[in-house]
Amino acid sequence: MPAGHTHDRITLWTLPAVTGLVFLLTGGNSELALLVAAGYFFSGLMLSPDLDLRSRPFRRWGWFKWIWVPYQKTIKHRSIFSHGPIIGTTLRVVYLACWLSLVVILGLALVRLFSDFSGTDRLSSLPRFLSQLGRFFRNGALWSYRWQASAFLLGLELGALSHIISDYTVSTYKKYKKSKIKQLHASGRKKRQSPSRRKGRQRK
Repeated sequence: MPAGHTHDRITLWTLPAVTGLVFLLTGGNSELALLVAAGYFFSGLMLSPDLDLRSRPFRRWGWFKWIWVPYQKTIKHRSIFSHGPIIGTTLRVVYLACWLSLVVILGLALVRLFSDFSGTDRLSSLPRFLSQLGRFFRNGALWSYRWQASAFLLGLELGALSHIISDYTVSTYKKYKKSKIKQLHASGRKKRQSPSRRKGRQRK
């Protein structure tokens, strides 16, 4: 498995190629290309499959890295739920979205609760605010940004795939190298044993 700094280099070196390819495939749509690039960059450095252990991406979260501790305790390293195509990225996005949603809802609720109202209005305004927030999502207000969101999510998945492919490539190479070394050792033992057998036959 490549070291953390190797994954970082792969992300940074392949970022221009990914951006340029998406720009060409979308007919020169710079907005979508930049969103894919942003997702790819964020996935490689921050939302990496290696968040299932205390890795470089984990430490980059700084004060907020603790939010990934339950994730690490639940998900086994390099399992399908962290290093599996699509499912790994989906799980991390949903996990992070739950934390962000909780923080945003609590923050907005507190702002609404402690705004300049009387005590009675404060208590009655909180359910009303939550109802308005739910109506906003139910009405599909975010649907108009579906292409932008899809581009960013695609970038996240591509970033994860580059990590998974590099892990698989290095692991396969190491296994191949070990098997070759074992074969060389085995052939060396056979060569050392063959002269002694010949001498034994000659004595007989």
